[in-house]
Amino acid sequence: MPLTKLQFKPGINREITSYSNEGGWRDCDKVRFRFGYPEKIGGWEKYSQNTYEGSARALHNWLALNGSNYLGVGTHLKYYIEEGQQFYDITPIRATTSAGDATFSANELFSCSNIAGAPFVYGETITGGTSGATGVVKSDINGVGVLVALSGRSGTFSTSETITGGTSGATATLDSISFSTTLTVMETSHGAEQFDFVTFSGTTSLGGTVTAAVLDQEYQIQKIISTNVFEVTLAAAPDASDTGTGGSSSVAEYQINVGLDTTVNGTGWGVGTWGRGTWSSAAPGGLSTINELRLWTHDNIGEDLLMCPRDSSIYYWDKTGGLTSRAKELSAATTGLASGTKTSVPQIAKQILVSDRDRHTIAFGCDNVGANSSDTQGDGVQDSLLIRFSSQEDPVDWWPTATNTAGDLRLGAGSTFMQALETKREILIWTDTALTSMRFIGDPFTFGLQQISSGITIISPYSAAASGDFVFWMGLDTFYIYAGQTQQLPCSVKDKVFLDFNFAQKSKVVSAVNSEFTEITWFYPSAASDDNDRYVTYNYGEKVWTYGSIARTSWVDRGTRDYPIGAGASYLYNHEYGYDDDGSAMSSYIESAAMDIADGDRFAYIRKLVPDLTFDGSVALSSPQAEFTLKARNNPGADFDSTSSGISVRTQTTPVEEYTEQLDMRVRGRSFALRVESSALGSKWKLGSPRIDIRPDGRR
Repeated sequence: MPLTKLQFKPGINREITSYSNEGGWRDCDKVRFRFGYPEKIGGWEKYSQNTYEGSARALHNWLALNGSNYLGVGTHLKYYIEEGQQFYDITPIRATTSAGDATFSANELFSCSNIAGAPFVYGETITGGTSGATGVVKSDINGVGVLVALSGRSGTFSTSETITGGTSGATATLDSISFSTTLTVMETSHGAEQFDFVTFSGTTSLGGTVTAAVLDQEYQIQKIISTNVFEVTLAAAPDASDTGTGGSSSVAEYQINVGLDTTVNGTGWGVGTWGRGTWSSAAPGGLSTINELRLWTHDNIGEDLLMCPRDSSIYYWDKTGGLTSRAKELSAATTGLASGTKTSVPQIAKQILVSDRDRHTIAFGCDNVGANSSDTQGDGVQDSLLIRFSSQEDPVDWWPTATNTAGDLRLGAGSTFMQALETKREILIWTDTALTSMRFIGDPFTFGLQQISSGITIISPYSAAASGDFVFWMGLDTFYIYAGQTQQLPCSVKDKVFLDFNFAQKSKVVSAVNSEFTEITWFYPSAASDDNDRYVTYNYGEKVWTYGSIARTSWVDRGTRDYPIGAGASYLYNHEYGYDDDGSAMSSYIESAAMDIADGDRFAYIRKLVPDLTFDGSVALSSPQAEFTLKARNNPGADFDSTSSGISVRTQTTPVEEYTEQLDMRVRGRSFALRVESSALGSKWKLGSPRIDIRPDGRR
């Protein structure tokens, strides 16, 4: 019997049943389509072995006038500029103390027994009955009988003596004393939150192992004790000699408060930042019911950088200060600005953008102008639908006058701003229910708004992306395309995506343009994950959909860099680099829907498969291979109960690529499916039109 050629429709289709999708592809991972045929996607490799702190939610690439190739990296903990595979921390400083305002205390751990009376209470003074030494309690006795006594120790406690709480009256026998790696820092109204970063300088030794060199560095705050006290962790425990306070010249430099890495829904304990509301109470209304991630937006003003954490201040980094200089709040920046005269600079915004065509700095979802023209900042009251723009070429002049082009507009549809995206012709603005076009129209209004569509949704502040003349975005349960008008984008894998989706973490969805392959990808969290672990890709050149599993939190297309860059856990990766997973073999596969003979009423027997594929592009010296599996079943609802596999291996590359000529297989059933997969190191594969030897057969 002659061989039967297998021809499949391009793209993955999960919107109809497998039986109805005969002649199509049903499932895949790490596969794309080119010219209608599937192939393995490109691999990735760490761009640098250096790491960054936090989850990178935004990347921005630009060139300085001297050719320096910068990459802005905004994480939930910090903001970096990467150059030459090095990360430079330019996180803005929130506050700097006066000399001596911050003091330190080493922590002693008291192990106690015979505890009697009321529990020891935080802040009370304990006294040793034999030694007469005193110390201040910084936590209650816990379940294993450990009392932590911190600052203000006077004298030396001795073991076996009885200690007494001055306020509670509680008593206990002191069994043993040790020292904790926890260091307590006292500073009145420090304003810090858990996991903030603080840098100490100008300190003196505490007297023992905690020297000035140990103290004078950056620390991450591990615990907030009160509005005046917090704790950091030392690399090694202090000793009994560490009784000092750090001296009168110590200075604490606090970076801006860190943001959330996971969206918190609801009210009560664990919602919002430390100190918002009273102990054990529900979080205040409005902003508290959903606490958003730390999401950065950033853009260039010349070769300098503007950046804005969502729902926070706008910051400015001056390139002339170098990579060791930190960004400053825009309203406080003193160099590198057009006029230097600051008027009504927004104190809070959801996104900033610099219009390429007319050079206006635009703030979305921001506060209004100040009370008068002499105010350097806005009024601080956020309006989530307000848009303000600075005077042309001047990012600090925001007070509208007859001689400048500053002004404001207000969106008329929706309840909150979501995302703005600049395209060739306009700035597109999404609220939660509408899409609006913002265009430069010149004097006297500068910009004008026109609503494009309503009744749409957008799932996250990073879900829209532009490529060529098209704009794509992910909605709450569908996909959209804009090319002069808005349309829903037909998606053949919609149920696969949205029925396995963690909507509590939808703000983490990020779009990714891979222009080389005409692809738009969305990385998103599956139902079982709190962070992005899946992707769905639309190839707008081929007009097909694929999906798979890759964990990326942000992305930037190739442009001034040689490869697209994706952010993973603490590392940046060059994508479309080789065909492996950072040096390890990358598994990829594609599987067809079930096919049958005639109307599926006959049994078929397959005894041979002739592969049609190429390994062209595989890494030299590798042994590229792909496994073909045929799976057969008797009825649409049954499992595939008859399977047979064979491996096609490249045997020669010159003068003509050669590989396994045929695979002997034995499967029987009314319908069958084909699966092609590869997990060989360095392998790239492209599938063509394989042939099978299939013939009618009996049940046995």
